[in-house]
Amino acid sequence: MAGHLQAALRSSGKGATAAERFGILERPDLAYTPAVARETAPFYEKVRHFIPEIEWPVHAPYVHAINRLKKERNAVILAHNYQTPEIYNCVADIVGDSLQLARDATTVDAEIIVQCGVHFMAETSKLLNPQKTVLIPDGRAGCSLSESITGEDVRELKRRYPGVPVVTYVNTSADVKAETDICCTSANAVDVVESLASDTVLCIPDEYLAMNVARRTNKKILTWAGHCEVHERFTADELLAYKEADPSIEIVAHPECHPSVLDVSDFSGSTAGMINYVKTKRPARVLLVTECSMASNIQSEVKDVEFVKPCNLCPHMKRITLPKILDSLLFMTEEVTVDPAIAAPARLAVERMINLKA
Repeated sequence: MAGHLQAALRSSGKGATAAERFGILERPDLAYTPAVARETAPFYEKVRHFIPEIEWPVHAPYVHAINRLKKERNAVILAHNYQTPEIYNCVADIVGDSLQLARDATTVDAEIIVQCGVHFMAETSKLLNPQKTVLIPDGRAGCSLSESITGEDVRELKRRYPGVPVVTYVNTSADVKAETDICCTSANAVDVVESLASDTVLCIPDEYLAMNVARRTNKKILTWAGHCEVHERFTADELLAYKEADPSIEIVAHPECHPSVLDVSDFSGSTAGMINYVKTKRPARVLLVTECSMASNIQSEVKDVEFVKPCNLCPHMKRITLPKILDSLLFMTEEVTVDPAIAAPARLAVERMINLKA
């Protein structure tokens, strides 16, 4: 009986996996042919400064196959600014920081979203697109911030501080978002906190972001001891050493860094804000205090800017690769789902952030 019910559900599309709904495609030939070389040449021009010519024949067949499969699947690829250059520049349809990707996820017409980032980003896309299929090429792509807190932790904080609104960074699981009044990103955290009527606000889980927000508001900010394993490694002493070696260098830092790092920086902002600063100000030499792939990704747009790269890599972002993206499109893996009971309140917290008029 159970088997017949399962078969009926799958035949109707309900309860079927993405692979069953869309079918598995035949693996393409990944040879580096003259045709592949011609068709991928424009992409190589964007990354030639970072990918040696001798290595391009390894990447090009994947770039060619992924871009073809996207059309066959009616899929769109969303990629965070920390993805590697061959992903960011060669197969991504939409790139940006967490806020931009969250907003853009609501505008895509494609049936399938392939999230090239970490798991909470894919969950956010699913929250905002419950009827679409959302895939992540590697479900193990986690986040130290997301893993620093649980829904039960937030419930305990709410018991400890009754009536205090909870602002939660988007770098969290859907379970945590479901316990949240409104989400924020590093780009809009101050605006979100200022939008709340309360004089006291829980700003979780990134302790350093909360500390940096506290310096820009008169509200009392309660924090949680979560940190980004990339940004917490930067120190003010390290940056001052760069300044001492070259006083002309401009330092542009992410607000997930310790406040002492921001104190010695020329500018602080989200990844989108950092990119905009570089594009607008065009400093001769700049040090981006964030995940080091971002400098490579925007180099082709600001060729007159020299980037100094203290190379702190995010091991989770680097789990996403071209071969895994190809397999994700071929086999419709790994599909991201969210418990409907959690999804509804979590979606509301994200939508409140997106709809906030700053």
